Amino acid sequence: MNQNDTDTFPIHTDIAAPRSSTSGVPKHALHQTVYSADSFFQQDYLLQESVPDLHRPQEHETNWLHFVGINDGALLKTLLAPYGIHDLVLEDILSRRQRPKIEDYGHYVFIAGRVYQYTSGRLQSDQVYLIVGEQFVFTFQQKPLGLLSSIRSHMDSEHSDLRSKNAAFLAYRIIDRLIDDYFITLDQYDRRVESIDKTLFSADSGSSDLLGRIHKLKRDATRLHRTLQALRDVLYRLTHGDFAIFKGEPVIYLRDVYDHTMQLTESLDASRDTVSSMMDVHLSFQSNRLNQQMRMLTVITILFMPLTVITGIYGMNFENMPELRWHYGYYMVLGLMACVIIGLLVFFSRKKWL
Repeated sequence: MNQNDTDTFPIHTDIAAPRSSTSGVPKHALHQTVYSADSFFQQDYLLQESVPDLHRPQEHETNWLHFVGINDGALLKTLLAPYGIHDLVLEDILSRRQRPKIEDYGHYVFIAGRVYQYTSGRLQSDQVYLIVGEQFVFTFQQKPLGLLSSIRSHMDSEHSDLRSKNAAFLAYRIIDRLIDDYFITLDQYDRRVESIDKTLFSADSGSSDLLGRIHKLKRDATRLHRTLQALRDVLYRLTHGDFAIFKGEPVIYLRDVYDHTMQLTESLDASRDTVSSMMDVHLSFQSNRLNQQMRMLTVITILFMPLTVITGIYGMNFENMPELRWHYGYYMVLGLMACVIIGLLVFFSRKKWL
């Protein structure tokens, strides 16, 4: 590969690309990519009941098998039998609730990851698994996610830099793609935080739905933070030479991915603080509005208290009450009530209770 090819197809970009469309993509498939500096083979297999006849790589070639929607343990065991994959790894792959982790099995490394995406207003998680050996990389997904298709498309180019790299470098690109996807997820999360923040002091902010939305954001932040911490631990081990398969150039680039996880964690922490403050502001605002409503009710009560006293006095059935027989007594009482109300309104207005 000459220098111009390297400049045209950079090894890494800091721009988080959106996921590819999964419309029309088979839900159960096996994608094989076999490559080296001077050879390339790519084939898609639709998994039926029979085991597909996979292309056999040469000794100098790297074999990437990308499994999508395969939940048959017997089929997985048959396909991975030539590589000596442990039964515990297969058990983890079939699980949909695995915390991100990394395990060393000698001639290969097993990595469990997780990605998130907002779908129909809910934060959905999906498992992604990697098995990385000296000359093979296996990736597993429960359903099409549109995450790794860009890497496969890039490798299909004759000028692809990945064709001259080893399996560990391909694993780095896959891990980097998973981490970059968190930037998009976190941007979606921040948009929801901003949307709620704008409605905190609106007329409908008193609805219980707003409080539920804020609490939902807190739960989402907790899930994201827990996963990012685990992924950061995985990358820390990868960048500190704990595994013989990851050494040299891939480790250098993995340090950049580790920095991305730190950046994501710090950004998420800032968003979590914002959500927590939003909860406090919302409760304070509701308490203040309740106090205003109680003050208004108190003012109304105070306005009617002297009127009740006046009507109560003149409602007594004593005979010796001169005002009762006075021709203008009724109008005098109405005037007195009006003066009391006006006086109280002026008093409350000066006190800024109204």
